[in-house]
Amino acid sequence: MQNKRLIIILLVVALLLLLPLIAMQFTDEVNWTLFDFIVAGVLLLGTGLMCEFVMRKVNKIKLRIAICVALLAMLLLIWAELAAGIFETLLNG
Repeated sequence: MQNKRLIIILLVVALLLLLPLIAMQFTDEVNWTLFDFIVAGVLLLGTGLMCEFVMRKVNKIKLRIAICVALLAMLLLIWAELAAGIFETLLNG
């Protein structure tokens, strides 16, 4: 079961990265570079693997949920900062 979850994580990351790739074929509004795909892949894969690690190591269900929600919130905040610069740091796009 644990190896199946890893395969599912990889497939979900690949499918999520296919969305902007397909969108780039139909519109000029989506303009990702190779670096954008690499950063997005690292963020998505890292978050998925960290959640998997939490699922394997943490026994209390409420704590698992809380940690995974915090990880997903961090992913969304980093993604928003990279995309639009909502916090006006040096990382903004």
